Amino acid sequence: MFKHLLVPTDGSALSVAAIQMTVALAVENGGKVTGLHVIPEFHMLAYGTEMIADNEERIIQTARQRADDYLEVIKKAAAQAGVECNTVAVSRAHPYEAIISVATEQHCDLIVMASHGRSGMRAFLLGSETQKVLTHSQIPILVVRQPAPGAKTAPP
Repeated sequence: MFKHLLVPTDGSALSVAAIQMTVALAVENGGKVTGLHVIPEFHMLAYGTEMIADNEERIIQTARQRADDYLEVIKKAAAQAGVECNTVAVSRAHPYEAIISVATEQHCDLIVMASHGRSGMRAFLLGSETQKVLTHSQIPILVVRQPAPGAKTAPP
């Protein structure tokens, strides 16, 4: 059914749940996985140009290391399951655009994303990348949600 799955990660525990779901689906369908981390574009206001140069390089280096760490989680999960995997890190101001773009470029047929379940003012202020992907993507999306407090979950 789905042969190439894209799983974006932000390093959160919920993203790890989406990674596990993605790898399980890839195993069931004989598919492969592409892991994605979107590095935020660097924007900084400072008083002096020397502050910008020093801080920019350090921040970019830290962001790239974080991306490598997050993508390594996907690589390990796929390797343990015997699933083919590649990873991509891109820098974009709007993560949802990068998710859709990479999924299209990589010819993915399913995007598996975590949703933190923000609602109300928090969703308005923080935005929902998952909602934006759902709105703009032509590729099917599987949303992995955080269970509601007190909800019963299936045993492992």
